[in-house]
Amino acid sequence: MSKTKPAIRRTFVSGFGKGTVGAVLLTLASFASAQGEQSLSEILNYRQYTPLFSSAGQPSREQLPLIKEAGYDRVIYIAFNNGRTAIPEEDQLVKDLGMDYLHIAVDFNKPTIRDFDAFADAMQREPESKTFLHCQVNARATAFSFLYRVLYQGVDIAEAKADMNTVWQPNEVWRDFIFAVMADRGMSHECETCDWTPPASN
Repeated sequence: MSKTKPAIRRTFVSGFGKGTVGAVLLTLASFASAQGEQSLSEILNYRQYTPLFSSAGQPSREQLPLIKEAGYDRVIYIAFNNGRTAIPEEDQLVKDLGMDYLHIAVDFNKPTIRDFDAFADAMQREPESKTFLHCQVNARATAFSFLYRVLYQGVDIAEAKADMNTVWQPNEVWRDFIFAVMADRGMSHECETCDWTPPASN
């Protein structure tokens, strides 16, 4: 039995040309990435916008490896480390998995244009890095995603707003923040189908 296995392996490889083997490997890699993305759907409010950019709520320790398996190059976290579901050592865990990690501490009650600029600058420096953006529930992150997609990726405002609304309708603070960032870039927030009315407070 031990002599048969190498022969079978040689026959399998020799039956394909180099181009075919490359295509098979690429297909397998694509399948593994698709499987990884499917697993990521279990993360709170996970949303994938492009093959290189997604946002979500807080992943668990057990879910962090799924992000790596899905082919992500970096994780950007935009909430505080002392949040109820935050992982204080997330930076170390992500780095140990071989991904880059960036933390931008965004105050939910006082987001600033400077906060968004730090995020956008990082994204622009490495636009081909597959990025997983998250906060606690994907409220902050969907707002940043909306802005980045509209301002830097040319996505239609109505489309980006509809995607954001699958997670939440921004409250007054975040609506005004979105308006301020867009105005800072010389762009209007108006669109025919956009409703920016903040939800009624409890």
